[in-house]
Amino acid sequence: MLPASAATWTVHAQPTRLVNGAPVLFQVKPPAKLESLSGTWLGHTVAFSYDASTKTWFALAGVTFETAPGKYSLDLTAQPASSKTPLTFTHTFAVARAHYPQIKVELTVERKFTEPSPEQQEQIAEGVKIKQDYLSRVTPAREWDGKFAVPADAAIADVFGSQRIFNGKAQRPHFGLDFRVPTGTPVAAMNSGTVLLARFLYFEGNCVVIDHGQGLLTLYFHLSEFKVKEGDSVKLGQEIGLSGGTGRATGPHLHVAVRWQGTYLDPARLLQLPLP
Repeated sequence: MLPASAATWTVHAQPTRLVNGAPVLFQVKPPAKLESLSGTWLGHTVAFSYDASTKTWFALAGVTFETAPGKYSLDLTAQPASSKTPLTFTHTFAVARAHYPQIKVELTVERKFTEPSPEQQEQIAEGVKIKQDYLSRVTPAREWDGKFAVPADAAIADVFGSQRIFNGKAQRPHFGLDFRVPTGTPVAAMNSGTVLLARFLYFEGNCVVIDHGQGLLTLYFHLSEFKVKEGDSVKLGQEIGLSGGTGRATGPHLHVAVRWQGTYLDPARLLQLPLP
């Protein structure tokens, strides 16, 4: 493989300060015209797209919530248009620890969610298998286009990373964003994609999962009604369901989550990213 001079590659990340649990947009200007560009980041394969208007290659990736502060490399492999010999380049990024709120939210839910019966445990196990089968899928084509948009015009009730306590028992951190909406509020797709799931799950209630391509998914929980079915193509802003309080919910609200190649990312930070 041909080593590429550092002076001829330009690699940027947005946001400029990377933190755990956050999405990141990588932008690369290579030293030559390319047929393709791919990368490896934190053990994940990153697929790049070309933006002809800026002559820049870009990719959306993420930093897992569990990633410790430190320096991590983005390893790039490029196929030049004028040569069969690949180019390689490595750029190192610093990852800092995010300051997620340490608010302990004490909530009371029905006992079936904290002390399920054997029959309910079977339903939970079935839901776990469905999530394992679907939520780590990586489809090659990018379907998202441009900035992600809020799924509902409403106040935020709870944020990513907060600690949850249900019926006095500590749970894992809250890996989503909660919107304070009454039952029946229209819920919109945050970007274009394909409906991967539209069904009832024990904890999530009626949920819709949209596959935006390249391992990026958005998830919408506790819906009262579906407006799409599995396999449907959806556009940014399209109504996909109505909000509700199904599943493990203390009341009507919309829980939205973002997954990238099997790891949860902060939806609020994705909504802030200026994407091409």
